Amino acid sequence: MSFKYQALRNPRIFIMLFLGFSSGLPLALTASTLQAWFTQAGLSVIAIGTLSLIGLPYTLKFLWSPVLDRFVPPWLGRRRGWICLTQLGLCVTLFVLANMNPNEMPKAIGVLALFIAFISASQDVAIDAYRTDVLLPLERGVGSAVYIFSYRMAMLASGGLALVIADHLGWRLTYELMAVLLLLVNIATYFAPETTKNIKAPSSFKAAIIEPFRDLMQRDSLGLILLFVVFYKIGDAFALSLMSNFLLRGLGFSLTDVGVAFKVFGLVATVVGAFAGGFLMPRLGLYRALLWFGLAQAFSNLMFMLLAASGKSYLLLVSSIFIEQFASGMTAAVFMAFLMSLCHQEYSATQYACLSALFSLGRVLIGPVAAVLVAQIGWVNFFGCSVLLSFPGIIILVLLRSKVNFNADAVKA
Repeated sequence: MSFKYQALRNPRIFIMLFLGFSSGLPLALTASTLQAWFTQAGLSVIAIGTLSLIGLPYTLKFLWSPVLDRFVPPWLGRRRGWICLTQLGLCVTLFVLANMNPNEMPKAIGVLALFIAFISASQDVAIDAYRTDVLLPLERGVGSAVYIFSYRMAMLASGGLALVIADHLGWRLTYELMAVLLLLVNIATYFAPETTKNIKAPSSFKAAIIEPFRDLMQRDSLGLILLFVVFYKIGDAFALSLMSNFLLRGLGFSLTDVGVAFKVFGLVATVVGAFAGGFLMPRLGLYRALLWFGLAQAFSNLMFMLLAASGKSYLLLVSSIFIEQFASGMTAAVFMAFLMSLCHQEYSATQYACLSALFSLGRVLIGPVAAVLVAQIGWVNFFGCSVLLSFPGIIILVLLRSKVNFNADAVKA
Protein backbone atom coordinates (compact mmCIF):
# COMPACT_ATOMS: atom_id res chain seq x y z
CA MET A 1 0.00 0.00 0.00
CA SER A 2 2.80 2.42 0.86
CA PHE A 3 4.30 1.82 -2.59
CA LYS A 4 1.10 3.06 -4.23
CA TYR A 5 1.07 6.33 -2.30
CA GLN A 6 4.78 6.89 -2.84
CA ALA A 7 4.32 6.26 -6.57
CA LEU A 8 1.53 8.81 -6.86
CA ARG A 9 3.70 11.41 -5.11
CA ASN A 10 6.66 10.65 -7.36
CA PRO A 11 7.36 13.63 -9.71
CA ARG A 12 8.60 11.25 -12.44
CA ILE A 13 5.24 9.47 -12.41
CA PHE A 14 3.17 12.62 -11.82
CA ILE A 15 4.54 14.27 -14.98
CA MET A 16 3.13 11.36 -17.01
CA LEU A 17 -0.33 12.87 -16.41
CA PHE A 18 0.65 15.89 -18.49
CA LEU A 19 2.72 14.07 -21.09
CA GLY A 20 0.03 11.46 -21.73
CA PHE A 21 -2.51 14.25 -22.19
CA SER A 22 -0.22 16.12 -24.56
CA SER A 23 0.38 12.96 -26.60
CA GLY A 24 -3.28 11.99 -26.88
CA LEU A 25 -4.80 15.42 -27.58
CA PRO A 26 -3.66 16.05 -31.20
CA LEU A 27 -4.68 12.60 -32.47
CA ALA A 28 -8.42 13.19 -32.90
CA LEU A 29 -7.92 16.82 -33.95
CA THR A 30 -6.40 15.63 -37.23
CA ALA A 31 -8.62 12.54 -37.52
CA SER A 32 -12.25 12.09 -36.37
CA THR A 33 -12.78 15.70 -35.21
CA LEU A 34 -11.36 17.11 -38.44
CA GLN A 35 -13.56 14.71 -40.42
CA ALA A 36 -16.59 16.02 -38.50
CA TRP A 37 -15.59 19.60 -39.35
CA PHE A 38 -15.27 18.72 -43.05
CA THR A 39 -18.59 16.86 -42.95
CA GLN A 40 -20.42 19.79 -41.38
CA ALA A 41 -18.85 22.09 -43.98
CA GLY A 42 -20.48 19.96 -46.69
CA LEU A 43 -17.33 18.62 -48.35
CA SER A 44 -17.45 15.49 -50.50
CA VAL A 45 -16.99 11.98 -49.18
CA ILE A 46 -13.83 11.66 -51.29
CA ALA A 47 -12.30 14.74 -49.65
CA ILE A 48 -13.20 13.42 -46.20
CA GLY A 49 -11.85 9.96 -47.03
CA THR A 50 -8.44 11.31 -48.01
CA LEU A 51 -8.07 12.70 -44.47
CA SER A 52 -7.25 9.16 -43.31
CA LEU A 53 -3.83 9.59 -44.95
CA ILE A 54 -3.03 12.20 -42.32
CA GLY A 55 -2.35 9.37 -39.87
CA LEU A 56 0.70 8.14 -41.84
CA PRO A 57 3.31 10.00 -39.73
CA TYR A 58 2.28 7.99 -36.66
CA THR A 59 3.15 4.79 -38.53
CA LEU A 60 6.40 6.10 -40.06
CA LYS A 61 7.78 8.05 -37.10
CA PHE A 62 10.66 5.62 -36.66
CA LEU A 63 12.15 6.98 -39.92
CA TRP A 64 13.14 10.31 -38.35
CA SER A 65 13.49 9.20 -34.72
CA PRO A 66 17.35 9.14 -35.01
CA VAL A 67 17.21 12.93 -35.41
CA LEU A 68 15.74 13.21 -31.91
CA ASP A 69 18.42 10.88 -30.54
CA ARG A 70 21.31 12.70 -32.19
CA PHE A 71 20.52 16.41 -31.86
CA VAL A 72 19.99 18.28 -28.60
CA PRO A 73 17.86 21.47 -28.54
CA PRO A 74 19.54 24.46 -26.88
CA TRP A 75 17.20 24.35 -23.89
CA LEU A 76 15.83 21.76 -21.45
CA GLY A 77 18.09 18.95 -22.63
CA ARG A 78 17.76 16.21 -25.22
CA ARG A 79 14.31 14.85 -24.30
CA ARG A 80 12.44 17.71 -22.65
CA GLY A 81 13.82 20.12 -25.23
CA TRP A 82 12.25 18.17 -28.10
CA ILE A 83 8.99 17.73 -26.15
CA CYS A 84 8.82 21.48 -25.50
CA LEU A 85 9.64 22.29 -29.13
CA THR A 86 6.98 19.97 -30.54
CA GLN A 87 4.36 21.18 -28.06
CA LEU A 88 4.99 24.80 -29.08
CA GLY A 89 4.82 23.75 -32.74
CA LEU A 90 1.46 22.07 -32.13
CA CYS A 91 0.12 25.19 -30.39
CA VAL A 92 1.06 27.45 -33.28
CA THR A 93 -0.17 25.15 -36.06
CA LEU A 94 -3.47 24.43 -34.31
CA PHE A 95 -4.09 28.17 -33.95
CA VAL A 96 -3.44 28.57 -37.68
CA LEU A 97 -5.72 25.64 -38.50
CA ALA A 98 -8.47 27.10 -36.31
CA ASN A 99 -8.63 30.21 -38.48
CA MET A 100 -8.87 28.40 -41.82
CA ASN A 101 -12.07 27.63 -43.73
CA PRO A 102 -12.64 24.11 -45.13
CA ASN A 103 -14.90 25.46 -47.89
CA GLU A 104 -12.26 27.89 -49.13
CA MET A 105 -9.02 25.96 -48.63
CA PRO A 106 -9.63 22.23 -48.02
CA LYS A 107 -6.32 21.17 -49.60
CA ALA A 108 -4.33 23.67 -47.53
CA ILE A 109 -6.06 22.41 -44.37
CA GLY A 110 -5.22 18.83 -45.35
CA VAL A 111 -1.54 19.69 -45.84
CA LEU A 112 -1.40 21.61 -42.55
CA ALA A 113 -3.14 18.74 -40.72
CA LEU A 114 -0.54 16.35 -42.15
CA PHE A 115 2.19 18.63 -40.81
CA ILE A 116 0.44 18.74 -37.41
CA ALA A 117 0.37 14.93 -37.40
CA PHE A 118 4.10 14.93 -38.20
CA ILE A 119 4.81 17.24 -35.24
CA SER A 120 2.52 15.15 -33.02
CA ALA A 121 4.24 11.90 -34.04
CA SER A 122 7.61 13.54 -33.32
CA GLN A 123 6.30 14.56 -29.91
CA ASP A 124 5.33 10.92 -29.28
CA VAL A 125 8.88 9.82 -30.13
CA ALA A 126 10.32 12.36 -27.69
CA ILE A 127 7.84 11.49 -24.92
CA ASP A 128 8.41 7.75 -25.34
CA ALA A 129 12.15 8.32 -25.09
CA TYR A 130 11.78 10.59 -22.06
CA ARG A 131 9.51 8.05 -20.34
CA THR A 132 12.05 5.32 -21.03
CA ASP A 133 14.95 7.42 -19.73
CA VAL A 134 13.40 9.00 -16.63
CA LEU A 135 11.30 6.19 -15.12
CA LEU A 136 13.15 3.71 -12.91
CA PRO A 137 12.45 0.01 -13.61
CA LEU A 138 10.02 -0.39 -10.69
CA GLU A 139 8.19 2.79 -11.71
CA ARG A 140 7.49 1.78 -15.30
CA GLY A 141 4.27 -0.13 -14.65
CA VAL A 142 2.61 2.65 -12.64
CA GLY A 143 4.06 5.31 -14.93
CA SER A 144 2.60 3.53 -17.95
CA ALA A 145 -0.79 3.27 -16.23
CA VAL A 146 -0.85 7.00 -15.46
CA TYR A 147 0.22 7.74 -19.04
CA ILE A 148 -2.53 5.52 -20.51
CA PHE A 149 -5.17 7.14 -18.27
CA SER A 150 -4.17 10.66 -19.27
CA TYR A 151 -3.86 9.69 -22.96
CA ARG A 152 -7.42 8.35 -22.96
CA MET A 153 -8.73 11.48 -21.22
CA ALA A 154 -7.08 13.63 -23.89
CA MET A 155 -8.67 11.57 -26.66
CA LEU A 156 -12.06 12.13 -25.03
CA ALA A 157 -11.37 15.86 -24.82
CA SER A 158 -10.26 16.24 -28.46
CA GLY A 159 -12.78 13.72 -29.75
CA GLY A 160 -16.13 13.77 -27.94
CA LEU A 161 -15.84 17.01 -25.92
CA ALA A 162 -14.47 18.96 -28.91
CA LEU A 163 -17.59 18.10 -30.93
CA VAL A 164 -19.83 19.39 -28.15
CA ILE A 165 -17.83 22.62 -27.88
CA ALA A 166 -17.89 23.07 -31.68
CA ASP A 167 -21.65 22.61 -31.69
CA HIS A 168 -22.06 25.54 -29.27
CA LEU A 169 -19.06 27.80 -29.91
CA GLY A 170 -17.90 26.92 -33.41
CA TRP A 171 -14.84 25.19 -34.84
CA ARG A 172 -12.43 28.13 -34.56
CA LEU A 173 -12.82 28.51 -30.80
CA THR A 174 -12.74 24.74 -30.36
CA TYR A 175 -9.35 24.33 -32.03
CA GLU A 176 -7.99 27.44 -30.31
CA LEU A 177 -9.05 26.02 -26.95
CA MET A 178 -7.22 22.76 -27.71
CA ALA A 179 -4.11 24.77 -28.59
CA VAL A 180 -4.34 26.61 -25.25
CA LEU A 181 -4.53 23.26 -23.42
CA LEU A 182 -1.28 22.20 -25.09
CA LEU A 183 0.30 25.50 -24.12
CA LEU A 184 -0.61 24.86 -20.47
CA VAL A 185 0.89 21.38 -20.69
CA ASN A 186 4.06 22.98 -22.05
CA ILE A 187 4.47 24.73 -18.68
CA ALA A 188 4.51 21.31 -16.98
CA THR A 189 7.18 20.16 -19.45
CA TYR A 190 9.41 23.03 -18.33
CA PHE A 191 9.23 21.84 -14.71
CA ALA A 192 9.44 18.10 -15.54
CA PRO A 193 12.22 16.21 -13.72
CA GLU A 194 15.36 15.37 -15.64
CA THR A 195 16.87 11.89 -15.76
CA THR A 196 19.27 11.10 -12.94
CA LYS A 197 21.82 9.65 -15.36
CA ASN A 198 24.16 11.61 -17.62
CA ILE A 199 23.15 10.14 -20.97
CA LYS A 200 25.17 11.32 -23.94
CA ALA A 201 23.76 11.67 -27.43
CA PRO A 202 25.27 9.55 -30.25
CA SER A 203 28.53 11.02 -31.54
CA SER A 204 27.25 11.46 -35.11
CA PHE A 205 24.06 11.20 -37.14
CA LYS A 206 25.41 8.02 -38.73
CA ALA A 207 25.90 6.55 -35.27
CA ALA A 208 22.35 7.61 -34.33
CA ILE A 209 21.06 5.52 -37.24
CA ILE A 210 23.35 2.49 -37.02
CA GLU A 211 24.07 2.08 -33.29
CA PRO A 212 20.48 1.53 -32.10
CA PHE A 213 20.16 -1.47 -34.41
CA ARG A 214 23.66 -2.74 -33.65
CA ASP A 215 22.81 -2.57 -29.95
CA LEU A 216 19.61 -4.55 -30.52
CA MET A 217 21.43 -7.14 -32.66
CA GLN A 218 23.73 -7.89 -29.73
CA ARG A 219 20.85 -8.95 -27.47
CA ASP A 220 20.54 -12.59 -26.51
CA SER A 221 17.58 -14.32 -28.20
CA LEU A 222 16.73 -11.22 -30.26
CA GLY A 223 14.64 -13.25 -32.70
CA LEU A 224 12.41 -14.55 -29.91
CA ILE A 225 12.14 -11.08 -28.38
CA LEU A 226 11.00 -9.55 -31.67
CA LEU A 227 8.51 -12.37 -32.24
CA PHE A 228 7.16 -11.77 -28.76
CA VAL A 229 6.73 -8.06 -29.51
CA VAL A 230 4.67 -8.96 -32.59
CA PHE A 231 2.56 -11.73 -31.07
CA TYR A 232 1.97 -10.78 -27.43
CA LYS A 233 -1.25 -8.80 -28.02
CA ILE A 234 -2.13 -10.05 -31.49
CA GLY A 235 -5.03 -12.20 -30.25
CA ASP A 236 -6.61 -9.11 -28.72
CA ALA A 237 -6.06 -7.16 -31.95
CA PHE A 238 -7.58 -10.03 -33.95
CA ALA A 239 -10.73 -10.08 -31.78
CA LEU A 240 -11.22 -6.30 -32.03
CA SER A 241 -10.38 -5.95 -35.73
CA LEU A 242 -14.00 -6.42 -36.86
CA MET A 243 -15.76 -5.55 -33.61
CA SER A 244 -17.96 -2.77 -35.01
CA ASN A 245 -19.13 -5.01 -37.85
CA PHE A 246 -19.81 -7.86 -35.43
CA LEU A 247 -21.86 -5.77 -33.01
CA LEU A 248 -23.75 -3.63 -35.54
CA ARG A 249 -24.37 -6.03 -38.41
CA GLY A 250 -23.80 -9.41 -36.79
CA LEU A 251 -25.89 -8.86 -33.64
CA GLY A 252 -27.96 -5.80 -34.54
CA PHE A 253 -26.94 -3.41 -31.76
CA SER A 254 -27.52 0.29 -32.35
CA LEU A 255 -24.79 2.89 -32.70
CA THR A 256 -25.78 4.24 -29.28
CA ASP A 257 -25.50 0.79 -27.71
CA VAL A 258 -22.01 0.26 -29.09
CA GLY A 259 -20.87 3.84 -28.43
CA VAL A 260 -21.91 3.82 -24.77
CA ALA A 261 -20.48 0.34 -24.21
CA PHE A 262 -17.07 1.24 -25.65
CA LYS A 263 -16.77 4.93 -24.74
CA VAL A 264 -18.06 4.60 -21.16
CA PHE A 265 -17.68 1.06 -19.89
CA GLY A 266 -14.71 0.28 -22.14
CA LEU A 267 -12.85 3.44 -21.14
CA VAL A 268 -13.41 2.84 -17.42
CA ALA A 269 -12.32 -0.78 -17.76
CA THR A 270 -9.14 0.13 -19.67
CA VAL A 271 -8.11 2.75 -17.12
CA VAL A 272 -8.87 0.53 -14.13
CA GLY A 273 -7.06 -2.37 -15.79
CA ALA A 274 -4.02 -0.21 -16.59
CA PHE A 275 -3.76 0.96 -12.98
CA ALA A 276 -4.29 -2.59 -11.68
CA GLY A 277 -1.54 -3.85 -13.98
CA GLY A 278 0.77 -0.98 -13.10
CA PHE A 279 0.45 -1.47 -9.37
CA LEU A 280 0.63 -5.28 -9.52
CA MET A 281 3.70 -5.40 -11.76
CA PRO A 282 6.26 -4.51 -9.02
CA ARG A 283 4.79 -7.27 -6.83
CA LEU A 284 4.69 -9.92 -9.53
CA GLY A 285 7.81 -8.95 -11.43
CA LEU A 286 7.94 -8.23 -15.16
CA TYR A 287 7.91 -11.86 -16.33
CA ARG A 288 5.01 -13.07 -14.19
CA ALA A 289 3.00 -9.92 -14.94
CA LEU A 290 3.45 -10.48 -18.69
CA LEU A 291 2.46 -14.14 -18.25
CA TRP A 292 -0.62 -13.78 -16.03
CA PHE A 293 -1.95 -10.65 -17.71
CA GLY A 294 -1.41 -12.29 -21.11
CA LEU A 295 -3.42 -15.32 -20.03
CA ALA A 296 -6.18 -13.05 -18.72
CA GLN A 297 -6.22 -11.25 -22.07
CA ALA A 298 -6.47 -14.54 -23.96
CA PHE A 299 -9.37 -15.92 -21.95
CA SER A 300 -11.21 -12.58 -21.90
CA ASN A 301 -11.94 -13.14 -25.61
CA LEU A 302 -14.10 -16.10 -24.60
CA MET A 303 -16.68 -13.51 -23.56
CA PHE A 304 -17.08 -12.42 -27.17
CA MET A 305 -17.35 -16.06 -28.18
CA LEU A 306 -20.18 -16.42 -25.65
CA LEU A 307 -21.82 -13.22 -26.91
CA ALA A 308 -21.70 -14.49 -30.50
CA ALA A 309 -23.27 -17.80 -29.47
CA SER A 310 -25.96 -16.22 -27.25
CA GLY A 311 -27.09 -13.47 -29.59
CA LYS A 312 -28.09 -9.89 -28.82
CA SER A 313 -27.84 -9.16 -25.09
CA TYR A 314 -26.85 -5.70 -23.87
CA LEU A 315 -25.86 -6.98 -20.41
CA LEU A 316 -23.57 -9.57 -21.99
CA LEU A 317 -22.22 -6.90 -24.39
CA VAL A 318 -21.24 -4.60 -21.53
CA SER A 319 -19.78 -7.50 -19.53
CA SER A 320 -17.75 -8.70 -22.51
CA ILE A 321 -16.34 -5.27 -23.28
CA PHE A 322 -15.56 -4.51 -19.63
CA ILE A 323 -13.71 -7.79 -19.05
CA GLU A 324 -11.80 -7.61 -22.34
CA GLN A 325 -10.85 -3.95 -21.92
CA PHE A 326 -9.82 -4.50 -18.28
CA ALA A 327 -7.45 -7.26 -19.38
CA SER A 328 -6.29 -5.12 -22.30
CA GLY A 329 -5.46 -2.28 -19.90
CA MET A 330 -3.36 -4.59 -17.75
CA THR A 331 -1.41 -5.98 -20.70
CA ALA A 332 -0.95 -2.50 -22.19
CA ALA A 333 0.70 -1.21 -19.00
CA VAL A 334 3.05 -4.15 -18.55
CA PHE A 335 3.87 -4.42 -22.26
CA MET A 336 4.77 -0.73 -22.37
CA ALA A 337 7.08 -1.34 -19.42
CA PHE A 338 8.63 -4.28 -21.28
CA LEU A 339 9.32 -2.18 -24.38
CA MET A 340 11.00 0.44 -22.20
CA SER A 341 13.18 -2.25 -20.63
CA LEU A 342 14.44 -3.21 -24.10
CA CYS A 343 15.71 0.28 -24.91
CA HIS A 344 19.22 1.60 -24.36
CA GLN A 345 18.82 5.14 -23.02
CA GLU A 346 21.31 6.58 -25.49
CA TYR A 347 19.10 5.42 -28.39
CA SER A 348 15.70 5.18 -26.68
CA ALA A 349 13.91 7.41 -29.22
CA THR A 350 14.87 5.22 -32.18
CA GLN A 351 14.63 1.87 -30.43
CA TYR A 352 11.23 2.51 -28.85
CA ALA A 353 9.85 3.91 -32.12
CA CYS A 354 11.04 0.85 -34.05
CA LEU A 355 9.76 -1.65 -31.49
CA SER A 356 6.37 0.04 -31.28
CA ALA A 357 6.18 0.10 -35.10
CA LEU A 358 6.94 -3.64 -35.15
CA PHE A 359 4.20 -4.17 -32.58
CA SER A 360 1.72 -2.15 -34.69
CA LEU A 361 2.60 -4.04 -37.88
CA GLY A 362 0.94 -7.24 -36.75
CA ARG A 363 -2.20 -5.35 -35.69
CA VAL A 364 -2.43 -3.68 -39.12
CA LEU A 365 -1.91 -6.84 -41.16
CA ILE A 366 -4.37 -8.94 -39.18
CA GLY A 367 -7.49 -7.13 -40.50
CA PRO A 368 -7.76 -8.66 -43.98
CA VAL A 369 -7.08 -12.14 -42.58
CA ALA A 370 -9.83 -11.67 -40.00
CA ALA A 371 -12.37 -10.66 -42.65
CA VAL A 372 -11.69 -13.77 -44.75
CA LEU A 373 -11.85 -16.02 -41.70
CA VAL A 374 -15.21 -14.67 -40.50
CA ALA A 375 -16.72 -15.36 -43.92
CA GLN A 376 -15.47 -18.96 -43.78
CA ILE A 377 -16.12 -20.06 -40.17
CA GLY A 378 -18.57 -17.56 -38.60
CA TRP A 379 -18.31 -15.33 -35.54
CA VAL A 380 -18.27 -17.97 -32.78
CA ASN A 381 -15.33 -19.85 -34.28
CA PHE A 382 -13.66 -16.55 -35.19
CA PHE A 383 -13.50 -15.49 -31.54
CA GLY A 384 -12.38 -18.98 -30.62
CA CYS A 385 -9.47 -18.48 -33.01
CA SER A 386 -8.68 -15.18 -31.32
CA VAL A 387 -8.22 -17.06 -28.05
CA LEU A 388 -5.89 -19.58 -29.70
CA LEU A 389 -3.99 -16.78 -31.44
CA SER A 390 -3.13 -15.32 -28.03
CA PHE A 391 -1.06 -18.34 -27.03
CA PRO A 392 1.92 -18.12 -29.43
CA GLY A 393 3.01 -14.94 -27.65
CA ILE A 394 2.65 -16.61 -24.26
CA ILE A 395 4.62 -19.68 -25.45
CA ILE A 396 7.39 -17.40 -26.74
CA LEU A 397 7.41 -15.64 -23.36
CA VAL A 398 7.88 -18.97 -21.57
CA LEU A 399 10.77 -19.80 -23.92
CA LEU A 400 12.36 -16.44 -23.15
CA ARG A 401 12.31 -17.00 -19.40
CA SER A 402 15.38 -19.22 -19.44
CA LYS A 403 17.21 -17.02 -21.95
CA VAL A 404 16.50 -13.49 -20.68
CA ASN A 405 16.73 -11.95 -17.22
CA PHE A 406 13.50 -9.98 -16.72
CA ASN A 407 14.72 -8.30 -13.56
CA ALA A 408 15.18 -4.52 -13.71
CA ASP A 409 16.96 -3.49 -16.91
CA ALA A 410 18.52 -6.87 -17.54
CA VAL A 411 16.41 -7.52 -20.65
CA LYS A 412 19.03 -5.48 -22.45
CA ALA A 413 21.82 -7.79 -21.36
